[in-house]
Amino acid sequence: MSATPYTVGHHELADGIHAWLQPDGGWGWSNAGLVVGDGVSLLVDTLFDERLTATMLDGLAPVTDTAPIATLVNTHANGDHCFGNRLVSGAEVISSTATASELADIPPSLLHAFVTADLGDELLERYVRGAFGAFDFAGIEVAPPDRTFDGHLRLEVGGTEVELWELGPAHTRGDVVVHVPSAATAFVGDLAFIGGTPLVWAGPLSNWCRAIDRIVGLGVRTVVPGHGPVCGTAELLEVRDYLDFVEREATERFHGGMEAAEAARDIDLGPWAGWGESERIQANVEVVYRHLDPGREPADVVTLFSRMAHHADR
Repeated sequence: MSATPYTVGHHELADGIHAWLQPDGGWGWSNAGLVVGDGVSLLVDTLFDERLTATMLDGLAPVTDTAPIATLVNTHANGDHCFGNRLVSGAEVISSTATASELADIPPSLLHAFVTADLGDELLERYVRGAFGAFDFAGIEVAPPDRTFDGHLRLEVGGTEVELWELGPAHTRGDVVVHVPSAATAFVGDLAFIGGTPLVWAGPLSNWCRAIDRIVGLGVRTVVPGHGPVCGTAELLEVRDYLDFVEREATERFHGGMEAAEAARDIDLGPWAGWGESERIQANVEVVYRHLDPGREPADVVTLFSRMAHHADR
């Protein structure tokens, strides 16, 4: 585990390498990163609302005043990594093509409605408001990417080489890793939840496992996750082990004729039971079932959150 303290705000990890951390890393409390070159910088992700993003930009100002942000990379389309985009004025926004196409799936207005709606289930409403009630989604318009890519893109940030690797579909359809070879550092977005349970929206889980193997193969020593403390590859491999375990256990129950929600309740998470948001096993098993049966009608977001809420209340 990295010696970087897991405290809110700005952390310099190495020369020209910075992270903005948001404990406890649960729903919406994401991390961002900054790569600083000669007189210019690249920001990795914004935060879940504009208030939080403005606080981050103010906190990074002692660095960015002399190295303005010229590029913003969104690692994926979830709002806690891009809803603050429009505050990074003048920067070129880059994402994978798949991320750009996914941005409209859950706009801020839909999340605002979800948090404030009468959902007809008191337990579900408490769960949703506990997860997202701290954020202000009203009036947000997400600045879309100016430039998209597929596979791999090499950038130069004031003389510092930065590589973008598209390793999705995994957490989402278009997950991107920002690799700084000279610092042996990778900003991996939500391909890593450290201390919290990974959440699979797209899958397959086996592809996420391969993505982690690719990251480890880059030879990185420092990993900035989308959620949780700065870490090394050992913690990343623990995420891989969880995903591999869930895929195997869910597959066995699928072939045994068990329904997805029941299968998620039946799986003993063992060493991963203490991770935060362990109820995400409900969403993760659903994705395994969907890939095993491509004709399966996907569960909608309200259904998935209802399953998670009731699972957490067991």
